[in-house]
Amino acid sequence: MSSASKDVAVLFLMAFAVCLGGCRSSTNPPPAASGDRAAVSDVPGAAAVNAALHRTNPVDRDPMSIQNGRRLFMWYNCYACHGPHGGGAIGPSLRDRMWRYGDSDSQIFTSIAQGRPNGMPTWGNKVPEIQVWELVAYIRSMGTTREPDPPQAPANESSSDPKELSSPAPETLSVPAGGNR
Repeated sequence: MSSASKDVAVLFLMAFAVCLGGCRSSTNPPPAASGDRAAVSDVPGAAAVNAALHRTNPVDRDPMSIQNGRRLFMWYNCYACHGPHGGGAIGPSLRDRMWRYGDSDSQIFTSIAQGRPNGMPTWGNKVPEIQVWELVAYIRSMGTTREPDPPQAPANESSSDPKELSSPAPETLSVPAGGNR
């Protein structure tokens, strides 16, 4: 490698380090390709993320962990962006399976732990790993029979008769004979 190439590489690395130190969103890595299990380093929570990339959710089917995940979803204010039941608000819906960064357990774990550009904060350095897995278990339970506290449809929405969806007509007022008073 020539001296000029080394200088450019050093300058690039220094600029990258400055950006990492001063720019929160820079700690969010670009989306990984499906199946990409490259190690992440020098990122807060990287150890937990690296471990998660190489294993499955240890609490996936545990009903108590799923319930804890629901409680944590509310406790950590996830509902403020994703809606009270994960249906979306200013953040995307968690109830569908069309996700930009992937919907596998490890991909959801990574999204929570490392955050994502344009809004998803980094939680890996603030939340214990087991709680991130419980959040993943809860998110994966959405829309299934395992979901604790699923959203309830209003009573009339289950009807297929459009007349039942309308409110009753208001009563007509009768005017006494002899005109208005």
